[in-house]
Amino acid sequence: MKLLAIDTATENCSAALLIEGELRVRERLLERGHAAHILAMVDALLAEAGIALGTLDAVAFGRGPGAFTGVRLAAAVTQGLAFGAGLPVVPISDLRALAQRVIEPPASCMRVLACLDARMQEVYFGAFARSGEGLAAADGEEQVAPAAAVRLPPGWGSAGAGQPCGVGPGFNAYPELLRLLGSGTCRGDLLPRAQEIARLAVSEVKAGRALPPEQALPLYLRNNVTQPPRTRH
Repeated sequence: MKLLAIDTATENCSAALLIEGELRVRERLLERGHAAHILAMVDALLAEAGIALGTLDAVAFGRGPGAFTGVRLAAAVTQGLAFGAGLPVVPISDLRALAQRVIEPPASCMRVLACLDARMQEVYFGAFARSGEGLAAADGEEQVAPAAAVRLPPGWGSAGAGQPCGVGPGFNAYPELLRLLGSGTCRGDLLPRAQEIARLAVSEVKAGRALPPEQALPLYLRNNVTQPPRTRH
């Protein structure tokens, strides 16, 4: 399997090239200006591997949620690359990729609550469980909500189930979320990366879920990206 993956949904601008299990990675923390770096990262990876884009099996990307312009950029760049090379695309949730960072063996987290700061007093969040293949599998829908409204999936607090892990800067922005973890660990310093997107995309391609380039679409979760939520009186 040969895959290219990109992600610009957060300040971690990254690209990864996965060739038969071997990963090459480029990443850079940026407050802005992702568009000026992501294609250069892709070109550098392909040149380093001595491989042409058209010989890959698919292009994967972080579909969001995340920063509006960053999520839109990743989708647009993926469409352009895939159309030009005649390749299918694989959209991967950035929350799922974030959860994969603490689920992937030899990590010990079996269930993860991934949270990104959505600004406007809200968080993007999703719950994920470790599959038998060591991949993050969604347990419920991804959502955007005020931190106080975030809930764990039914059954996660049952006796003997163990404490969930937390991951993502949403926990740093809204420390009250830590109440959901009990004694579980939290990595609020981690961000989504292209290398986890690439690993997750492999199973999607093998399952026949790669899509035509025009379906490289972003996922925002929030319909209104410019106005804060209204407060009811």
